[in-house]
Amino acid sequence: MKLLQDKVAIITGASRGIGKGIAQKFAEHGCHIAFTYLSSVEKAKAFENELAAYGIKAKGYQSDAANFNSAEELVNQVVAEFGGLDVVVNNAGITRDTLLMRMSEQQWDEVINANLKSVFNLTKAAQKPMLKARKGAFVNLSSVVGVKGNAGQSNYAASKAGIIGFTKSIALELGSRNIRSNAIAPGFIETEMTGALDEKVIQQWRDNIPLKRGGSSEDVANLALFLASDMSAYITGQCINVCGGMLT
Repeated sequence: MKLLQDKVAIITGASRGIGKGIAQKFAEHGCHIAFTYLSSVEKAKAFENELAAYGIKAKGYQSDAANFNSAEELVNQVVAEFGGLDVVVNNAGITRDTLLMRMSEQQWDEVINANLKSVFNLTKAAQKPMLKARKGAFVNLSSVVGVKGNAGQSNYAASKAGIIGFTKSIALELGSRNIRSNAIAPGFIETEMTGALDEKVIQQWRDNIPLKRGGSSEDVANLALFLASDMSAYITGQCINVCGGMLT
């Protein structure tokens, strides 16, 4: 059973890691995919072909969701090309980790713009076609760091906590129009980025998690699939942790 058959989704930052895993899972379930990327056109083309192999329509857009006008232009292009919009996955994000005493204004602004302002930009643009259709689902990627905080990541934690508050507010605003808004807070997810860490450090993380392993992109993608599909039709305004029990 394909849970997203013939639906259309925008997924930001889908060229690697969690975003890529979500795009692959959605395509596997029959969803047409519009994804954004910032740099490599060649990688984007290759990923288009990879997704299209699932028998769906896929297109990459070189777009910066942190730019208000670019986000609106993206939504307009997707609706024109795909014929509608059912799901938005706000996944794009960056880190600029350092202690507050060393953090520059630029490091603060870059993270807030890329992680939080981008969610505002795309949600504001995407609500228009969703309101017209009287249906839709937003899935916003927060983090356990946004729930509990983390030393050396005050900018990142603030952006991810902001996403949770924003998600709940949009659920209250748009619920009467059958538009749902939920957040996912991943814990320690093992991706290409964590692959650069020392294996001993990674093992220490695993040992402190009740399930004794790091998560995978697929662990997050499975929840995103559920929240994007009609199986979660009565769930909105929630932030669900995918952390192996880390925050329990």
